[in-house]
Amino acid sequence: MQKTRLLKGGLLFIIGYLLSPLSFWNDIFINIPIAYGLGFLAGLIHKPLFLPVMIFGYWLTNAAGFILMHYGVVEAIDKSDKLDKKKTRRQLIINIIASLVYTAIIFIIVKLGWLKFPLDY
Repeated sequence: MQKTRLLKGGLLFIIGYLLSPLSFWNDIFINIPIAYGLGFLAGLIHKPLFLPVMIFGYWLTNAAGFILMHYGVVEAIDKSDKLDKKKTRRQLIINIIASLVYTAIIFIIVKLGWLKFPLDY
């Protein structure tokens, strides 16, 4: 039973880490392509939705990463172990600030025209 919990928790943590901004390379290979795809689909419906949906998608992937990491750790540790609330709150604040900074960078890149809706000629 403990091995199953460790395996499941480890898998959730790894997937979460890949989605979270804690891995410095994930944005270019994972989060931005997912967010761009969501923005593209929304842009096909209504072109002005491209940027807001892309930003929302980017935030969603980062949030999903943190949530999956959290659940992975909780799943992997014994139920008798408790997470330190002060450390968890501090980490949450750091993660929110990191997400805001990354989002601002993506917003600037789109506004500068370096990344744009693909059917915009």
